[in-house]
Amino acid sequence: MKKAIVLLSGGLDSATCGLVARNMGFDVYALSFSYGQRNAFELLAAQKVAKCLGVAESRIIDIDLASLGGSALTSSRIRVPKGGGGACVPVTYVPARNAIFLTYALAWAEVLGGVRSGDIGFVPGEHEEKTGFCTDIFIGVNCVDYSGYPDCRPEFIAAFQKMANLATVAGVGGHGIKIHTPLMFLSKADIIKIGIKAGFDYGITHSCYDPEPQEGIACGACDSCLIRKKGFREADVVDPTKYVR
Repeated sequence: MKKAIVLLSGGLDSATCGLVARNMGFDVYALSFSYGQRNAFELLAAQKVAKCLGVAESRIIDIDLASLGGSALTSSRIRVPKGGGGACVPVTYVPARNAIFLTYALAWAEVLGGVRSGDIGFVPGEHEEKTGFCTDIFIGVNCVDYSGYPDCRPEFIAAFQKMANLATVAGVGGHGIKIHTPLMFLSKADIIKIGIKAGFDYGITHSCYDPEPQEGIACGACDSCLIRKKGFREADVVDPTKYVR
């Protein structure tokens, strides 16, 4: 089976993205990040999703984006907005987050696929047999039901893919890095229907930006919760999420 890196946040979209990659026949390698986000509940959800998907390997990378701040998700001094509306690019946007995540995914793909060293040509990754390049990366970005983040647009993905093919052994060797965005033009309802059809339990996913601090119960009022609620309503599916309100 071909290997693919799937960026797995623990949310509804990334879980569905992993499901799509698996159903396409890829051996899934899940990559999550502890980046200084407001809560760790999404990482617990990511681990549950990875187990449910039966991934080949799951890793959590530590990055300190909280030291930079600039987002309600990484700074305690910025409140998560409630009730919808507001700026075109809301304060829940984490500057350059997807670019950083995709760069880590790109690095792991190189390692999984093997590296070139000196004149001896193709060398397998550590503790691996030679299986060929890993050139597929999945990310659950969406430009329909999303919050206006600039790094969720197809233009960004296309630009990153072009850069990836200029900056990697696989790319310059003509093997072609592919950034897969299977959810890009789907509504949240359509995304939910993919998982429901496959029998996936969305109750294990976590989408809230500002959950209750003790048990991680979703607030029900942040932008992410409102979009999630709307998606389940439009999909005519019972929302398994427990909300504070």
